[in-house]
Amino acid sequence: MTKPESPRQDSVGKESAHTESASPEFDRRNFLKGAVVGGAAAASGAAAIAPESAQAQQPAAAPEPAGYAFFNLDEAAFIEALVDHMVPADDLTPKGTDVGINIYIDRALAGAWGKGDRLYMQGPWKKGVPSQGYQLPLTPAQLYRAGIEATNAHCRKTYGKSFDRLDETQREEVLVGLSSAKINFDSGLPVRVFWGALYQTVIEGMFSDPIYGGNRNKVGWQLIGFPGVIAVHRDHVAQYRGKPFPNKPVGIADMS
Repeated sequence: MTKPESPRQDSVGKESAHTESASPEFDRRNFLKGAVVGGAAAASGAAAIAPESAQAQQPAAAPEPAGYAFFNLDEAAFIEALVDHMVPADDLTPKGTDVGINIYIDRALAGAWGKGDRLYMQGPWKKGVPSQGYQLPLTPAQLYRAGIEATNAHCRKTYGKSFDRLDETQREEVLVGLSSAKINFDSGLPVRVFWGALYQTVIEGMFSDPIYGGNRNKVGWQLIGFPGVIAVHRDHVAQYRGKPFPNKPVGIADMS
């Protein structure tokens, strides 16, 4: 990396939904690498170290004006501030909104996943343990909406303003508080479950196929050297791990 670490480069990498902390040396490159190896594998289909290729440094095209299908104005302001803090612009990638992570999350929440189409939603609703998985009587969209509201309420109580109006240091404090569950929501919403949803969807928006709204211009794939979705590229993943891939990544839209 040529860009020095800053607080905004640490926020996602410090904690996932299942980890407690990270070392000071845990920079953005290591976060992206670890995220793909772990929770992002299903979204990206790759597990490779970020290359230093010129491709990874290409800026994304200017995004089209966002037309949100799920988020209201306050929620849109929250999610845009969130993804730009968690994925800041540097010599590796553009910022999160330019990558389209906010659009990916909005579409996911507005669609079948956000509506909980594959979740059992008939109860009984009792407090579970982590090994039992998701136990809330809320769809992912309802969880997201309630979590944003609760986080903004915490920010107003602590800082006198909503999350999108905080400075970088304050946003970092909030995200670390969410990821470590040191923040308690007055509403009773479980903080760690909400953080898990935030973290998961940001990673998916960074590395999913661009057809879903995120990973614009395939910058996430270029960053980690992922060749694309074609099955025959399976061998290339191992061959070019940690090296610049000689061809452009291939997405679903390229095959139509």
